[in-house]
Amino acid sequence: MIPPGQELKDDIIRYCRERGADLVGFAPVERWDEDGVVPPDFRPKALFPQARTVIVIGMSMPLPVVETTPSALHQELYTTTNRQLDDLAAALTRHLNRLGHASYPFTRDTYTSMRALRENNLAAFGHVPAAKYAGLGTIGMNQCVLTPEFGPRVRFVSVLTAAEIPPDAMQPKELCIKCGLCAACCPKKAITPREDRVIGDYDKTACLEMHEELVKGRVYPCGICTKVCPVGKDRVLYKSKGIRKKYQKERETLAANPDAPEYKAWTHVRKYGIPHKPKEKGKEKG
Repeated sequence: MIPPGQELKDDIIRYCRERGADLVGFAPVERWDEDGVVPPDFRPKALFPQARTVIVIGMSMPLPVVETTPSALHQELYTTTNRQLDDLAAALTRHLNRLGHASYPFTRDTYTSMRALRENNLAAFGHVPAAKYAGLGTIGMNQCVLTPEFGPRVRFVSVLTAAEIPPDAMQPKELCIKCGLCAACCPKKAITPREDRVIGDYDKTACLEMHEELVKGRVYPCGICTKVCPVGKDRVLYKSKGIRKKYQKERETLAANPDAPEYKAWTHVRKYGIPHKPKEKGKEKG
């Protein structure tokens, strides 16, 4: 006998997969209350009282592109992936509404400017805990969701729905191995490992400063902590396991020799598509 809601769940998974989703997970809204970590005003039912299930959708960021950060290529992939996720969340919401299940999409990035983040560096709804509660991964030292498939190299969006859908089991064990590479390689030293837990302390202001610098250079986001994380089956696909030393020595090596051959695949991409010279007075914006 098919469990109640299973046919709808299968339909949603098929719908999302056909439109480019790599991951789809389902979380009952009770998990926010049971865990108690997310403040009450940021929980699904506070935003949408009809909510019974949160559908979390993920799209991967291919590792070789993430490794070129900061670059125009990485920025365009980031922007494109976010746009695809937002479009899919909106489309799925309409699809569910047509089926008689009231639904509410929450877009991937919900800030309008750096000033907005300076004033209040929070989102009204967090996709990170949502992805954890939907069984898609665990939260690593870098405070990103680590997935078995892609490590932290994946973007998420959520749809809150009144439909009761069979939930997915949460990940049974922590995926973060506490190697500390994200903390060691962070340009702003925004991540501090802790002995008492997996998730590190996180300096939001330092991370925001890095983001502001990259926005000025038109090569945001940073993504170093997602680039260097060793977790994820994508490293097998791209034959990119065991390169910790390469990540750790990148900044020092390139400072001494910008044309170091072992980094040429990354540095070549970084050279193109973005301004590298100061803008001359009287010149129009490029």
